Amino acid sequence: MSNKTVKLEELLRPGVEALGYELWGLDYQSHGRHTMLRVYIDSEKGIGVDDCAKASHQISGVMDVEDPIAGEYNLEVSSPGMDRPLFTLAQFEQYVGSDVSVRLRTSFEGRRKFLGRLMGIEDGDVVVMVEEHDYLLPFDQIDKANVVPRF
Repeated sequence: MSNKTVKLEELLRPGVEALGYELWGLDYQSHGRHTMLRVYIDSEKGIGVDDCAKASHQISGVMDVEDPIAGEYNLEVSSPGMDRPLFTLAQFEQYVGSDVSVRLRTSFEGRRKFLGRLMGIEDGDVVVMVEEHDYLLPFDQIDKANVVPRF
């Protein structure tokens, strides 16, 4: 996680939790003049459009006062959904046994993308079984990971 993402998470977590939601994670992307902040919220009762609107209003207020992002940006507030992104080792532990899609920042054993069964966490590495082979993926090298929903 980048320093900017960590700072944004620390800034936004108290307001989101004060509304009764869990700050599941956030995705911050800055590409020149195009900056996007996507905040994922969750709740035991689920997340609906009204929940996202309420959290968006709260987050916008904090962002306006603290001004942590220079220039214009787009703010999106969303439920993690069925294909929920995974941001922390604790979240990976919650979904052991699920199918996951993992993309690494750099190549590992000749590849960057892994689609398989999440087997667990071992010494800070994420264990994913792909076609009967276990890969120990370094957590700090994971760029993006999502649960793959089963229908």
